[in-house]
Amino acid sequence: MELAPVLARLANGHDRILAELVEFAAIPSVSTDPAHAADVRAAAAWVAARLAAAGPFTVRTMPTAGASVVYAEWLGAAGAPTALIYGHYDVQPEDPVDKWHSPPFTPTLVDGRLYARGVSDDKGPLLIPIKVAAAFFAEHGRLPINVKFMIEGEEEIGSRHLDPFVAQHKDLLAADVVISADGAMWRIDEPSLTVANRGLAGLELTLRGPAKDLHSGRHGGSVANPLHALARLMASLHQPDGRVAVAGFYDRVKDLSAAERAELAALPFDEMAYLTQVGAAAAFGEPGYTTLERQWTRPTLEVNGMWGGYQGPGTKTVVPSEAHAKITCRLVPDQDPDDVVALVTRHLERHVPPGTTLSIRPGDHGARPAHIARDHPVLQAAQAALAEVYGVCPLIVRMGGTVPVAEIFQRLLGLDTVYFSFSTGDEDFHAPNEFFRVQRLQEGLAAWARLWERLGR
Repeated sequence: MELAPVLARLANGHDRILAELVEFAAIPSVSTDPAHAADVRAAAAWVAARLAAAGPFTVRTMPTAGASVVYAEWLGAAGAPTALIYGHYDVQPEDPVDKWHSPPFTPTLVDGRLYARGVSDDKGPLLIPIKVAAAFFAEHGRLPINVKFMIEGEEEIGSRHLDPFVAQHKDLLAADVVISADGAMWRIDEPSLTVANRGLAGLELTLRGPAKDLHSGRHGGSVANPLHALARLMASLHQPDGRVAVAGFYDRVKDLSAAERAELAALPFDEMAYLTQVGAAAAFGEPGYTTLERQWTRPTLEVNGMWGGYQGPGTKTVVPSEAHAKITCRLVPDQDPDDVVALVTRHLERHVPPGTTLSIRPGDHGARPAHIARDHPVLQAAQAALAEVYGVCPLIVRMGGTVPVAEIFQRLLGLDTVYFSFSTGDEDFHAPNEFFRVQRLQEGLAAWARLWERLGR
């Protein structure tokens, strides 16, 4: 199948595709906030309409117990492989709004960057394969491979209903490989492919002291202060050198081979530049490992939030009755989310400070780590496609974050996931002023087209 006219159509349609991305990113499809339920539905409808307009797809909007899954398929390439294309249309909350330079749901183009919540994670990368399909249909009336799209609306809340959806629709979703539009490249100056990601486990806890807030003058020093106790309890989770102090936490962790450590050490990573980028004075973490090893291949336990007592303006002199914290752990092979939550819970229960009582609520979702074999043929095809676009061989990297679907597809469908996203790790997704580089739109369109054509040979 001739590729040149497809690439020309995609290049000529750049402005129109960018305008569609602006329209898509303007939908405030925040999945964690019930107030945005209608917006989440609107984003699903937008995706379904774009797939229907792309060509002769069979398009279905399939309900789950939460947000709907948008499914589309075209299976007219006899003898060619079938790719299941994954992405998500939901986005993170925009908070804190006052830190944005432009309104988060008014996409704003500045110096080659389109700023909007969700534009990089995952609306820009998700739009790319849809428009590539449209270009192939327009030029050739067909695709070089069989394609199934499965686009969900709950990735930002842990894909909590995706596991039962995939289990229920195994035959519908059967394919040879998953190609994910979600995932992000490592950084902007080198193309990269991700071969592993970490899992996730979490919990929330409450420490209670007195039955009600007390006057700190009358009662201070005579009853336990839950905020003081919480600080002690959280500090007990790590040793002073940064190693997690929870008994059994590392028992199932696989060590890297010498070859794997050498491969990571060979990557072009400037630690001082990284620290400057994130605004940190020094690196810190589990001793005996490099920064990249800690970010990609070691498990972590992080306190994501602590609160309690008076937080308004001025002073209110109280001993608060409660204090709260949220904890998440990033997991590596062969850690299990439920096992890790149980280990952390047991540690917390054993270290409850005197005068307080503890209650724990496990997180409502967890995810296991996932990986893909380095010699997987689709991964190799993706390497070749990126090399054609960028003129250099892509780096092989790992992901410190969690994409729950990779493990779900591996466990339930027996499918490996190739991450083929064109966002990059510095584009402030989940933070104020998220952006997507407009140049990556055209690069992604060219790379996806080349990948499909290569797979269809």
